[in-house]
Amino acid sequence: MEWLIQYNKRYIFEMFSTSHILVLLLFLIGSVTIFIFRNKLKKVKWRPIEIGIALSLLFFEVAFHIWLLASGYWDASDSIPIELCSISLILTIVLLLTGRKLIYELLLFSALLGATQALITPVLYYDFPHFRFLYFFYTHVMMIWVALYFTWVKGFRPTIWSVGKVFIFLNVLLPIVILVNTLVDGNYMFLSHKPKTASLLDFLGPHPWYILSMEAILLSLSLFVWLLLREKGDKRAVVRKSN
Repeated sequence: MEWLIQYNKRYIFEMFSTSHILVLLLFLIGSVTIFIFRNKLKKVKWRPIEIGIALSLLFFEVAFHIWLLASGYWDASDSIPIELCSISLILTIVLLLTGRKLIYELLLFSALLGATQALITPVLYYDFPHFRFLYFFYTHVMMIWVALYFTWVKGFRPTIWSVGKVFIFLNVLLPIVILVNTLVDGNYMFLSHKPKTASLLDFLGPHPWYILSMEAILLSLSLFVWLLLREKGDKRAVVRKSN
């Protein structure tokens, strides 16, 4: 395993390095492209590509856990896929395969609020072209692009009830994650304690009160996303797509 350790040490990621900025530029260009060409994209049959992307995301997730095991890094305290972005990845795969409106609603908010923040301030140690770098940015970019694609190209739109659904969904997950944290001595979703590095949580009060602050921020940002992407001209913002 010595060769693997030495290989990993060759790639040290730095925030806002050249590789990071290039990925952010690619993400922005892709997002703008989806919006500008949304009407033309509606005329294309995307089903095979949707399935292909879903399978590629599944492949990356499985490969990531194989890499963790092979590297000796897999640990129940931080490797179980119950972080918000891990859940968003699962939602992305399910949405691409099923096209269910409820899955779209959950993904839209978790991706735009969670994955976007992760792209800007990634918790990452390996730079390009390390597999960990490719896995992190490919999955996070795709979460957001898929949510935007279903919004602008497929015609899905959030309603005010979508905000309630995602709020309930995350609060149902909350005790489950807390239980897992207790069992494996983990800190999934930062519910056990604040991260050791500087973060927004430093301004939200001590544990466990910052969890309530996080809930308030989640609700406020979710309402902002709804206002931004809701069906224009419909006061009730009723989504045309049915379950």
